[in-house]
Amino acid sequence: MSEPTSDPFSVASPDDSQSRRGDPLTSSPGRDLPPFEDESDLGSNRVQQDEEEEEGEELFGDNFEQDYRPIAALDVYDKDGLDDGDFSDLSESARQDAEKEMRKRDREDALATGRMRRGFIYDDSDEDEERPTRRRRMAERAAEGEMEEEEEIESIENLEDMKGHSVREWVTLLAPKTEIKNRFKNFLRTFIDSKGHNVYREKIRQMVEANKQSLVIDYNMLASAEQVLAYFLPEAPAEILPTFDEAAKEVVLNMYPNYERIAKEIHIRIAELPLIEDIRSLRQLHLNQLIRTSGVVTSTSGVLPQLNIIKYDCNKCNFVLGPFYQSQNQEVRPGSCPECQSSGPFEINMEQTIYKNYQRVTIQESPGKVPPGRLPRSKDTILLDDLVDQCKPGDELELTGIYHNNYDGSLNTANGFPVFATVIQANHITKKDEKLAASSLTDEDVKAIVALSKDERITERIFASMAPSIYGHEDIKKAIALSLFGGEPKNPGGKHKVRGDLNILICGDPGTAKSQFLKYIEKIGHRVVFTTGQGASAVGLTAYVQRNPVSKEWTLEAGALVLADKGICLIDEFDKMNDQDRTSIHEAMEQQSISVSKAGIVTSLHARCAVIAAANPIGGRYDPSLTFAENVDLTEPILSRFDVLCVVRDTVDPIQDERLAKFVVSSHMKHHPSNNDDIRWDEEMVSLNVSGIEPIPQELLRKYVIYAKEKTSPKLHQMDQDKVAKMYAELRRESMSTGSIPITVRHIESMIRMAEAHARMHLRDYVNEDDVNMAIRVMLESFINTQKFSVMRSMRKTFSQYLTFRKDNNELLLFILKQLAQDQMSFQRNRFGLQQEQIEISEKDLADKARQINIYSLTTFFDSDLFRTHRFSHDSKRKLIIQTV
Repeated sequence: MSEPTSDPFSVASPDDSQSRRGDPLTSSPGRDLPPFEDESDLGSNRVQQDEEEEEGEELFGDNFEQDYRPIAALDVYDKDGLDDGDFSDLSESARQDAEKEMRKRDREDALATGRMRRGFIYDDSDEDEERPTRRRRMAERAAEGEMEEEEEIESIENLEDMKGHSVREWVTLLAPKTEIKNRFKNFLRTFIDSKGHNVYREKIRQMVEANKQSLVIDYNMLASAEQVLAYFLPEAPAEILPTFDEAAKEVVLNMYPNYERIAKEIHIRIAELPLIEDIRSLRQLHLNQLIRTSGVVTSTSGVLPQLNIIKYDCNKCNFVLGPFYQSQNQEVRPGSCPECQSSGPFEINMEQTIYKNYQRVTIQESPGKVPPGRLPRSKDTILLDDLVDQCKPGDELELTGIYHNNYDGSLNTANGFPVFATVIQANHITKKDEKLAASSLTDEDVKAIVALSKDERITERIFASMAPSIYGHEDIKKAIALSLFGGEPKNPGGKHKVRGDLNILICGDPGTAKSQFLKYIEKIGHRVVFTTGQGASAVGLTAYVQRNPVSKEWTLEAGALVLADKGICLIDEFDKMNDQDRTSIHEAMEQQSISVSKAGIVTSLHARCAVIAAANPIGGRYDPSLTFAENVDLTEPILSRFDVLCVVRDTVDPIQDERLAKFVVSSHMKHHPSNNDDIRWDEEMVSLNVSGIEPIPQELLRKYVIYAKEKTSPKLHQMDQDKVAKMYAELRRESMSTGSIPITVRHIESMIRMAEAHARMHLRDYVNEDDVNMAIRVMLESFINTQKFSVMRSMRKTFSQYLTFRKDNNELLLFILKQLAQDQMSFQRNRFGLQQEQIEISEKDLADKARQINIYSLTTFFDSDLFRTHRFSHDSKRKLIIQTV
């Protein structure tokens, strides 16, 4: 035997080696090996090892069984690590008790720490043969919230830990899908609001009572209770919503087992999604996500059946194939018949195929939201199931839905193949009208509105709050306020409709803020459409028929008056419209409907809106020596349809002009973007426009108008009919003699509407004498202002008893005094040729004029702020009134 060498394969004695055969740590190459029989074996082994180093170690060589031969010296356990003490055997029952104790301990640890370990979930009484059914039963009981705390089922604790999957993939896996379903069922059953009400049990009850199949879920409530579901939902709505629907159906059927006879499916509708996107801001980023947007419905298709679950008949063997669930994007067809293996032809089995309702509507950006110089964008929206026929053209919608792109290449030939059309598959729809209704006002709002209505001077405050940034023009502000509140529409027996909306025409000199008034109404009014005469055609105002590019059928598109249904239509530059276009709105202004008979479509659309128009006179400036009809290029039929005609004259008055200039300058200073609030404004400047009356904040005023229109319907049973009849007879006589605008029966209706609007301002349900007097006064002021200058004075004298109603004596005296000052100024200019610095008016002249309107005391007028702010002073010694110009 040769001496041992330092070769790694040299023989080691048993004493030197601590390795054990079969130990993976010690039997690796490079460790000491057991002895071989002779050196020849060792030599051959070395040769073999050298070959293996080139090719890799071969575990199954010719002598691999040698590794397992007995070696007495090594086949022993180390006594240090050996526990050979005696233990008594456990009986079967004792072992089960011990295991039960261990399982109970582990369950308590899991509940305390919130971490559940696999293998310690089910109760110890689980038997192998009954475990699947017991597991399912426990899962159902856990989802129904009926399990005791000890019996919790295994759950995916970190549902948000998606293990590298995308949200869309993760929520389609069975385990997360089941967890999402169970969590949502638990949310529906147990969510309680701040007042302790079980919200969704109550909503389900209301849904069942109404035989509906849509359950509206508030996204914010879902986010407060189940953050993970609220996070997944907008990312993968197409995958999660069907799971929600299944869960909701199970909850509903658990509460009302027979409800499936009424509604086969329950749909979850998501409301109050926090982020609202504009239609023009939708991008590739939003594809396949849940979005919320708003717009106006411009066209709707008919309700069509869409394939939902389809079955086919094999023509060769009559075998029924299916059911196949039809997807939105492509047709699902069977490949071959499983019965006779033929590849067709297959026919749709009409009896067993299930359809659902389908409607396509187009929504367009709201008119007020379109950026200047841009065309309004529109988007097609698909309504399914019970959402169909929820809206009509002209409705302003807020919708939540899934933003899809259409994968069918044949339908996108218009766009070019790689470009796809996009649609919104609607999930939830709310009309803006319903949202802005009085029901949406809070209790605090209603309390403030009712308290405001008890103010004695509420009408004066409302008039003063109209367009506070515009100086003067009290008559226009009064007319606009009455129009905003509106009268009461009537339809006796459903045969003869009488409108309740007040139409107003503002006509006058340029630079008198006519368009500013319209812009103000656009901001404060409800459902307002703004258009100009130059940019509006007849069909653009009413309605037009066009052919749908996809379905090739004729569809009806709504115009401005239809879009403004139950609102206000503002038309600027009314005189610039073509006569043909103007005649198209005759019907809309009186009958409040638009009849269409084009391309085989014969129908009538609602246009229940007030029309407020602004027009310039012929030649640009209003000539007071001519009648209104001669000043304005408008026909009598359209003039008679306006309830109030407001004439705005730009007269020269040094005092008024100075006050106006001061008001404009102070307004610019006050509203400058870099203005400091520290600056103290001159009280006179601030109160220039408001004569001692506190205006109402604009937001509260808007809510006040909505509440008044919704909640009050003034009746006419206490109205003084004789007064109106006498007034109408006098007006007719005067209009015939002066040759001005003709007074027609429509003006009686106008007075009634204005009386109702005035009663509505007080939130009264009846019309009293004050309302009638105010309506007569507004009507008379409108009529007298349209007369020639020569006729106007005599007419004012004739109707002075009506015109002085509810006017402050000081205002009336100021009006008379200004007329006297104007006459004196003209006299001095003609006599001396120069503008005098002071104008003197005899106190006796003013007293004589005042006596004609039954005012006998002038002392309070001389002491009033109104007298002083117009630069008048009273010299009691000389009995003169002096105005400093």
